[in-house]
Amino acid sequence: MESHTASPVRYAFAGMIAMAVAMGIGRFVYTPILPGMMEGLGLSASDAGSIASANYLGYLVGAIAAAFGWAHRRERAVMLTGLVANAVLAVAMACTTSLTAFLLIRFAAGIASAFVLVFSVTIVFSHLSAAGRDDLQGLHFGGVGLGIALSALLVGGLHMVGAGWAAGWIGAGIVSLVGFLPALLLIREGPLAAGNGKSEPRLPRSLPLAKITVAYGIFGFGYIITATFLVAIVRQGEGGPLFEAVVWLVTGLAGWPSVYLWQPVVRRLGGMKTFALGCVVEGIGVVASVKLGGYAGPLIGGVLLGGTFIALTTIGLVAGRTLAAQSPRRALAVMTAFFGTGQVVGPIVAGFLADRTGSFTIASMAAAIALLACALIALSVGDGAAKRLPEH
Repeated sequence: MESHTASPVRYAFAGMIAMAVAMGIGRFVYTPILPGMMEGLGLSASDAGSIASANYLGYLVGAIAAAFGWAHRRERAVMLTGLVANAVLAVAMACTTSLTAFLLIRFAAGIASAFVLVFSVTIVFSHLSAAGRDDLQGLHFGGVGLGIALSALLVGGLHMVGAGWAAGWIGAGIVSLVGFLPALLLIREGPLAAGNGKSEPRLPRSLPLAKITVAYGIFGFGYIITATFLVAIVRQGEGGPLFEAVVWLVTGLAGWPSVYLWQPVVRRLGGMKTFALGCVVEGIGVVASVKLGGYAGPLIGGVLLGGTFIALTTIGLVAGRTLAAQSPRRALAVMTAFFGTGQVVGPIVAGFLADRTGSFTIASMAAAIALLACALIALSVGDGAAKRLPEH
């Protein structure tokens, strides 16, 4: 019989690996590989944005699908299948130069990553909650930053040996497959049953929940423009491929502990004020990435992006799950769907604006404005709802 102290740590560590594979690599390895694809294949910024948006559209579809009860008692199997699919689909990106194929592959990868996120959170958080170790939630979400850092090291290392963009996708697939093994071995069962074990009820009608969900969608639009094009912005500034890898590496390293670093702020200000503050901080980084120039701008942008977006994603999801305590998976899936909608729109708008203006400056300023709007909506939720947020 497993000890109550070992089990939650094991699940949190396994969740971190799953998030590193599905999100940090499966979703965000595209960012450091993108400049090489644009140069090697002659892709425009609009083409690049469309490929990114196809992935986020798949993420949206997957999140909506996860809200229904078809995966009840099959959560572990679906999550593991999503992890394998992420690895296979990454390698598939290296096997074509067709824009249509890129769109279809990244769409499928988006569905897989959404399934991994929704069902890994459902499984891991249920075990952490049962053990009274909600403090380990940050370890789970820190996997996104870990995966981003690994993707930077992967792409940077391949560049040093003269490998092209296709090698980046093959390497991402291999790393993802390696990461699948600990998830398989350490996540040995599905979510712990709550109540009578029946499917979750519908979400409650709640104005605070509606506001948080809308803010979450706007946040998806605001952060994803920089998260998708940050390395391309560095390439436009002629920083060089190795500096591109460094910028993406510091983004991941800043993201890895970010949930824990924001905990004192959550305890002091509450969840929604912290969410608003984080959006403002991230907006400053977005502006810095295109306005400061040189080495400082992208580095500041990377640190502030990585240091905020994972923590803010966590705070938003915890808020939604708390306000819909009887339907946590449905709340998670619906909020992820709104988040995904913002992400679908963001790269399309950014790519269009970049092609029209010749740079990502206007698109980045639009992202900063969206983050400010998101902060204002979060503040309107009020302290009552914010105090319902658990301290991670």
